[in-house]
Amino acid sequence: MNDNFADRLLYWYDRHGRHDLPWHHNRTPYRVWVSEIMLQQTQVATVIPYYHAFMARFPDVASLADAPVDDVLSHWSGLGYYARARNLQKAARQVVADHRGEFPADQDALEALPGIGRSTAAAILAQAFGLYATILDGNVKRVLARYHAVSGWPGQTRVLNELWECAEQHTPRQRVRDYTQAIMDLGAMVCTRSRPDCDQCPLAADCQAYALDETRRYPGSKPKKAKPEKTTWMVILEDGQGRILLNRRPPSGIWGGLWSLPELDPAHGPDELAEACQRQLGLTCHEPRTLAAFRHTFSHYHLHIQPAALAVLSSSLIADSDNQRWVYRDEAMSLGLPAPIRSLLATPEQPALL
Repeated sequence: MNDNFADRLLYWYDRHGRHDLPWHHNRTPYRVWVSEIMLQQTQVATVIPYYHAFMARFPDVASLADAPVDDVLSHWSGLGYYARARNLQKAARQVVADHRGEFPADQDALEALPGIGRSTAAAILAQAFGLYATILDGNVKRVLARYHAVSGWPGQTRVLNELWECAEQHTPRQRVRDYTQAIMDLGAMVCTRSRPDCDQCPLAADCQAYALDETRRYPGSKPKKAKPEKTTWMVILEDGQGRILLNRRPPSGIWGGLWSLPELDPAHGPDELAEACQRQLGLTCHEPRTLAAFRHTFSHYHLHIQPAALAVLSSSLIADSDNQRWVYRDEAMSLGLPAPIRSLLATPEQPALL
């Protein structure tokens, strides 16, 4: 089908699109896949330095499959949504074990890999293999919702199905690699979430949202729900050698698999922290120094973190294990740490104004 939508979009892309992103060079399925996972819920400008560092450390699927998980998480630290990194390594190991280290050029086989959904699989097929495949990432949803005035939040099944139909209708059989990049670029560069530059859009002539002067209405917003507020003590326990105690978080959930600081019940007062460390961890500590509190926002709640530093009289009571270890601060920086914990440990301690 000769779709005028695709023709106009490709004409714009040839003149204004992005042609020199890092994953456009040596466009292997592995490199495309890593970029697609990193770009989920993360902007290109943020991803680029992480991508370069990740590729330098893990240049192919075998090196990623064989790497220690702490190394993978360390190179992901700061990108957020850490389940992506864990699934990335799981998928790499599955590609090595089940596909002899070669990514399958098949939609169903790609979707069977951890962390790869319908749109990501299609992006790999189109971008890496040049095969006909239809994508529908966040940028594409926004472009199509406005162009066709598809009302409702794309997270709803009805809306999502309608957008998939629109995406399939417009995806051309020729130049599919360029087309998929073009429609992602249009959403990122022109048909932006706020203040879209409709005067520069190649699709403006028959965009229904533009004609109605209602681009803000499309796509529909996710129904808002107040985020819960949670509070925790995070304790920096430092022994006589200048080492601090880190705990590995459970493999699933918030900061899954990352190293973090021990936490104590927020109901404790500052004068109860030393006793809580004795009771909960078996460590005898000096009285705490409370540090400046801060808030970190997750996708579904706000976490108020109150740090406190305590000197430990003896660290021999806790031996290193797979999920607990004593480390020097510079050593901690090489581990997979959540971004706010990395920042906390790297910043000179500021006392709280209590």
